[in-house]
Amino acid sequence: MKKYMLAFSLPMLVSLLSAVQVYAHGVDNEDAELIAREGSFYEKMFDFLWLGTKHMLTGYDHLLFILGIVFLLANFRDVVKYISYFTIGHSITLIIATLAGITFNYYIVDAIIGLSVLYKGYDNLFDAKTKFKIPFDMKWIIFAFGLVHGFGLSTRLQALHLPENNLFAYIMSFNVGVEIGQIIVLAVFVWALNYYRKHQSFNHFKIYANQGLIGAGVFLFLVGIINAILN
Repeated sequence: MKKYMLAFSLPMLVSLLSAVQVYAHGVDNEDAELIAREGSFYEKMFDFLWLGTKHMLTGYDHLLFILGIVFLLANFRDVVKYISYFTIGHSITLIIATLAGITFNYYIVDAIIGLSVLYKGYDNLFDAKTKFKIPFDMKWIIFAFGLVHGFGLSTRLQALHLPENNLFAYIMSFNVGVEIGQIIVLAVFVWALNYYRKHQSFNHFKIYANQGLIGAGVFLFLVGIINAILN
């Protein structure tokens, strides 16, 4: 009994921590002021670059999914391969949706992103592809979730009053900022995981950490759905 209580304690803790963070995620007044302020073309390019980097570094839903992707990848080439599919996916929808002005209820998008976190945690523990006989290779599943994450980034970005002039350049700068933030996060995650992978306790950590991803994914999904209904 104690074993099962311990197994569920980490997901509960992650959910509680997420509850504190969830309302701070996304576009805040500081971001809006940054984009609205006057400046030269190059100053605005830097503003969007910084905004993209900041959004990735503080975007706990994106961070959790990235952690799920690399959790079991000990080979650097595999990390590059799978993260590349995620990067291509979120870059496509971020750029196209923002340029085309395609929007959707961002709470629903957040709920789907929550499902992506849940799925990756479950997959790391139980090999979801094999268990449910999913016909697609994991890299294409990650690519598909990348499209959703990119749409989430676009939806948040479009909540700002974006300038009409040089919009494509600013979107590209924002996307580069997202990639910079992603590289920083990956460097920390991959180093920490590879270091800890050598310890005997890693197998226990893997179970609890991925249960934490599942718990966080469920929480993010429920919050997204509830907010979509209430708003």
